[in-house]
Amino acid sequence: MSRFFARSDSESEESSSDDEITDKAPGATFKQSLLLSDDEEDTKRVVRSAKDKRFEELTNLIKTIRNAMKIRDMSKCLEEFEQLCRAFLKSKNIVDKEGIPPFYIRLLADLEDYLNQLWEDKEGKKKMNKNNAKALSTLRQKIRKYNRDFESEIAAYKENPQESADEEEEEKEPEDSGSSSDSEGEVSSKSFLKKKPEAPSEATKFLKTAKGSGDESSSSDEDDDDDGDWSPSDTGSSSETSDKEEENALKRKRLVTFLKVQRAQDTEKPGVRKEERKKKPKQKEQIEEEAEEEGGWEKVNRGVPLVKEKPKMFAKGTEINTAVVVKKLNEILQARGKKGTDRAAQIELFHALAAIAAENNLGQGILVKIKFNIIASLYDYNPNLAAFMKPDMWKKCLDCIDELLDILFEHNNIFIGENIAEDSENLAVSDQPFRVRGCILTLVERMDEEFTKIMQNTDPHSQEYVDNLKDEGRVCGIVDRLLTYLENKGSTEEICRVYLRRIMHTYYKFDYKAHRRSLGLQGETKSEQDQEESKEESKEESKEESEGEDSAVIMDRLCKFIYAKDRTDRIRTCAILCHIYHHALHSRWYQARDLMLMSHLQDNIQHADPPVQILYNRTMVQLGICAFRQGMIKDAHNALLDIQSSGRAKELLGQGLLMRNMQERNAEQEKIEKRRQVPFHMHINLELLECVYLVSAMLLEIPYMAAHEFDARRRMISKQFHHQLRVGERQPLLGPPESMREHVVAASKAMKMGDWRTCHSFIINEKMNSKVWDLFPEIQRVREMLVRKIQEESLRTYLFTYSSVYDSISMATLSEMFELEMPTVHSIISKMIINEELMASLDQPTQTVMMHRTEPTSLQNMALKLAEKLGNLVENNERVSDLKQGIYGGYFNRDQKGGYQQKQSYQRDQKSYQQKQSGYQRGGYRNQNQGNY
Repeated sequence: MSRFFARSDSESEESSSDDEITDKAPGATFKQSLLLSDDEEDTKRVVRSAKDKRFEELTNLIKTIRNAMKIRDMSKCLEEFEQLCRAFLKSKNIVDKEGIPPFYIRLLADLEDYLNQLWEDKEGKKKMNKNNAKALSTLRQKIRKYNRDFESEIAAYKENPQESADEEEEEKEPEDSGSSSDSEGEVSSKSFLKKKPEAPSEATKFLKTAKGSGDESSSSDEDDDDDGDWSPSDTGSSSETSDKEEENALKRKRLVTFLKVQRAQDTEKPGVRKEERKKKPKQKEQIEEEAEEEGGWEKVNRGVPLVKEKPKMFAKGTEINTAVVVKKLNEILQARGKKGTDRAAQIELFHALAAIAAENNLGQGILVKIKFNIIASLYDYNPNLAAFMKPDMWKKCLDCIDELLDILFEHNNIFIGENIAEDSENLAVSDQPFRVRGCILTLVERMDEEFTKIMQNTDPHSQEYVDNLKDEGRVCGIVDRLLTYLENKGSTEEICRVYLRRIMHTYYKFDYKAHRRSLGLQGETKSEQDQEESKEESKEESKEESEGEDSAVIMDRLCKFIYAKDRTDRIRTCAILCHIYHHALHSRWYQARDLMLMSHLQDNIQHADPPVQILYNRTMVQLGICAFRQGMIKDAHNALLDIQSSGRAKELLGQGLLMRNMQERNAEQEKIEKRRQVPFHMHINLELLECVYLVSAMLLEIPYMAAHEFDARRRMISKQFHHQLRVGERQPLLGPPESMREHVVAASKAMKMGDWRTCHSFIINEKMNSKVWDLFPEIQRVREMLVRKIQEESLRTYLFTYSSVYDSISMATLSEMFELEMPTVHSIISKMIINEELMASLDQPTQTVMMHRTEPTSLQNMALKLAEKLGNLVENNERVSDLKQGIYGGYFNRDQKGGYQQKQSYQRDQKSYQQKQSGYQRGGYRNQNQGNY
C-alpha cells in the first residue's frame, strides 16, 4: 500500500490505538516525501489517464493546423497533418473503445473544404510561393485519400454540424466531471499536503505557512485546535518536540528553499485558479524573503556551476605547477559548447588562469596554450555564423592575437602546429623546446573573416563604418607580423595562405604614393608646414622608397611565390585574379591583358566556387575600365559586355541582391549570399561602370548604324545601348538630359548627325564630371582621350551619312569641321576606303576625297529584294528539313562557315572585330550562373 494511504480516513483514527498514535513513522515518511530532488523541484506531478493524454495531443495539433489555415501556410498544414495522422494511429486502442472523437471528424471535413476552396481560387494560387503551392497539391491528395476511411462520419457531420458540435460539448462535460471525481478519489494522494495528518509535526505546521494561506489558514488552525482534532499523544510528546527544536529549525530552512507546493486541482473554479495565479508570485517573493532572513540562501540558475559563481581556481596550500594548471584548463574547457554556459564568464576564467600561470613562472608553453583557448572562446562567443563580433570582443581578440605573436617572436624555442598531438605536448619548463598544439594561421584567418563580417553588417554611410575601417590597418599589421613569422618557421602551404591574405588586403587599393612618384609630384603636393609636421612620416616613406616596396612590388613578389609554390588551384586562381585587378587599377593594361590571356581562367571559371567567380567578375570589370582609360574602346566593350548585358551587374559583382530574385531563393540561401557580399569600401561604382559601357557602345554602334542604315541583316553590337535609344525615342516630351543615361542618349543623337561639339558637351560637362569622370585618377588624360574619340567617330559617321550628297570634299574642310590634324583625317579616310566601308578615292595633289556613286537602279533594287526573299526562303527550308531529319547542326554549321553571309558587307566590316574577341571577352560565368547564382 502507498504511504499516502497509511492514515487517510476518520475510521482509521477511531480504530487506532495509543501505541500506534505515538508511533512517528508517518511523520518521518512525510518529511522524507517533502525533500524533493532538484529535478522534481520545478515539475508538478498530475495523474492523467491515457485517454486525456492522447486527446490533448490531438487537440494541440488541431489548433496548430487551424492557425496555419488562417495564415494560409500550407507547408505548416502539411507538416502538422502528417503528425496528426501519426498521433491518431498511436491512439487507435483508445479510439476503438471510446469511438472517433467529433473534433477530429470536424477538422477533417473543414480541412478538405478549405483545400478545395483554395484549389479553385486560381488567382490566390498564382500568388503563392513554390513551397506553399507544392504543399497545397500534396496535402489535397493526402486528405482526399485519408477521408475515404471516415466518409460516413464526415457525411453525418456535414448533414448536421450543429448537433455534432453539441455532442462534443456534452462529451466534454462528463469528462470534466469524471476528472473531478477522479480528483476526489485521489484526495488521499494529491491533497495530502493540503490536509492535516493525524500526528502533525513541526514540518506540517511550517507547510501551511509556506503555502501562503494567510489569515484563513491561521484561523482554521485555531478552529481545528479548539475542535480537538489532535490526538492526546501531542501533550505527551511535547517534551520530545522541545528537545528537537534546533533540528526542526534547520529542516524549516531546507523546506523553504526546496519545497514545491501543489495548488488546487481541477475541482476548483476558474476564478479561484486566476486568483491563485496572481497570488503565486507574491507567495514566492515572501518565501524568498523569509529564506534570506533565516538562512541567507541564494537563488541560482540552472547550468554549469562555474557559470554563475566563480569557483576558486585552486584550494589553499595547493602546489601550482604545470600539471595542475592543465587539469584546471581542461575542467574549464569541458563546459565549452554546453547549453547554459556563460561564455563571458568562461573567458574571464581563462584570463584568471593565465594570470596565475604568469605569477608562478610556469613558462611560456602553458601561457601560449591558454592564449589559444582564449582566442577560440572569443570566436565562440557568437554561436551563430551570420552574427558578427561585438566591438569589445573584437578589441579583446586583436589584443590577444598581438600578445600571442609577441610571445612567439620573443621565444624561438616554442613550436606550434596542428600536427602536434596532445600527448606529445611539452608545456613544462625543461631543456627541451616547448611544443604546443594549435595553429596561429587559422586564428588569423578567422580574425580576417570576422573583420569582413563586421564591415558587411555595418551601415556604410555612418561614422561607425569609418571607425571600423580604421581597424584594417591593425588587421594588416597582424597579417604582416604573421607573414614574417611563417617565413621563418612555416611550411610552404601556410606561407601561400598567409600571402593570399595579404594580397586580398592590397589588390583593390590604389597606390597614390606610387602614382605621384611616377609623375614626380610627390614633393610638390605637400606644403612646408605639412612637411614640418610630418617629418616622421616622411622618414618612413623615404625608407619605403629606398627599399622600393610599393604595392606593385609587393603584389609581384607575393603572387610570383604563389605561382611557383602553390599546390591548390584555388589560391593560385585568386592570386592571378588579384594581380590582374591590381595591374588594371594602375593602368597597366598590357600586363593585365597578357596575364589574363596566359592564365586561361575564362575556360574553367564556371567550375569555381561563387566567391572566386565574383572575384573574376570584378577583375573583368576593372580590366574593361582600364582599357577604356587607355582608349581601347573595343576591348573595353568586349570585357564589360557579359556583365552589363545580363542586367545583374550588382549581384554578379557581389555588391547587393536584386529584389526580383528574392522569391526564387529561400531564407537560408539568402543568408549564404549575404555572407558573400563584398564590403562597401571595396565596391566598384556601378554608375561609372554603366557609363563607360554605354559610351563605348556609342562610339562603336553609331558609326556602324550609319554605315548599314539600309542593311536588312544589320546586327546589334550592344542590346542594352539600343534599349536606351528606344526608351529615349518613346518619350513624348524631350527636355534637357538629367541622368547619366539621358546624357549618353542625347550625345548619341548628336553624333548620328555628325555634330561632335554637341556630343562633346553632353558627354563632358559639370554634371557628368561630378558623377563619373572625376572618379578616375588621371582625369585630364581621360577627358582628352574622350574628345579625340568623339571627333574621330563623328567624322566617320558624317562620311557614312552624307557621302551620297557629295561628289568630292576637301580634307582641309573636314579637318576644320572636326578640329583634327590633316594626317589624322587622311588616316581615317584611308582605312575606310581600304576596308571597303567608303566608296571613294583620294586625290593626293588636291587633298580631296572623290566620291563614287554606287546607288543601285530600280531594277537592281528589285533584284536585291528578290534575292533577299529567296535567301530567307532557303534558310527556312533548311531549318524545316533539319528538324524533320533530326539534324540540328547543319544550318548553323553552314552559317558559321559563312555559307550565306560570306559576301555580306557586315562580315567584311566585322571581320577584325570578331577575330579580336578573345576568350576573356566571353567568360562562362554568366551563362552558367543564370540559375545557380
